[in-house]
Amino acid sequence: MGAAVLIMGPPGSGKTTLIRTVVAALPGRPGGFLTDAIRDGDERVGFRVVTLSGDETLLAHVRGVRGPRVGRYQVDVAGFEAVGIAALERAVREADLIVVDEIGKMELTSPRFLPALEAALASPKPLFGSILGSPHPLLDPLKHRSSVELYRLSAKNRDDLADAMLARLATEIRASPGCC
Repeated sequence: MGAAVLIMGPPGSGKTTLIRTVVAALPGRPGGFLTDAIRDGDERVGFRVVTLSGDETLLAHVRGVRGPRVGRYQVDVAGFEAVGIAALERAVREADLIVVDEIGKMELTSPRFLPALEAALASPKPLFGSILGSPHPLLDPLKHRSSVELYRLSAKNRDDLADAMLARLATEIRASPGCC
């Protein structure tokens, strides 16, 4: 089982930016997905899932989506499964680093998400991503696993944390079977 390095931080703290920066500087082939905010002016109105191979789909929006409600957003479960979960499953098979941004309430609306995440965590490949920081009955046990390392992102530690994540994950990737 590979290490899971997960970032926690409030919305808008730069978790996805940190993940993008670190992944771009790492050796090997990353796979998985990122979650980007959709804005209308200054207002966040939704989220899209963008795979590391460039595919994208709507994850959730305040308008025009039918699906489970998380806060003020409705989640497009079918779109997330077709693009995000497919990318996660492909990463387990083909990538040197599995990226999951984010492990949160919206993603949990998919019945396929937790099994795909468990498969990723059980693989010998390192996993890098972000996770909901607040308590959650499905995610709290994951946060306490011995193979999971949690880091809290803040404005003060952003640059140092990026350097630490880069060093930590580069070591994991090089030690992973079939890498580079």
